Amino acid sequence: MKTVSIILLTTLTAVAPGCGYGSNYMGAGGAMPAITKLNPASVNSGGPAFTLTIVGSNFLNEAVVNWNAVPQSTNTTYVSAGRLTVAIPASMIMNSGKVEVSVTNPGIAGQGYAGGGTPPQTSMPMTLTID
Repeated sequence: MKTVSIILLTTLTAVAPGCGYGSNYMGAGGAMPAITKLNPASVNSGGPAFTLTIVGSNFLNEAVVNWNAVPQSTNTTYVSAGRLTVAIPASMIMNSGKVEVSVTNPGIAGQGYAGGGTPPQTSMPMTLTID
């Protein structure tokens, strides 16, 4: 019986790293989204609804624009890996101030248990001014 236990323990020890057990694996991660420009960079408070264009890199098809950390899932449109648009309703620009705009790429599920997917990744924010 002791021999069987040793064989099982040895086998588990040998295959565990490949399964993600016993490691600090947090996902290899893909390319981090990055914003280089907002167009427009400022809008007038109390103005009409508008479309904000986010220019950058590494945007995935399912990327979501965040408005002050609030995901704009239904308003975000993927144009390309370097361009997203988001419809901003007039109600979101009623008051003057600054808004942090960021982009979140979704996580990608791995294969199997502890399969090494990637977590969601959010860009550094860029500021939009509401005058």
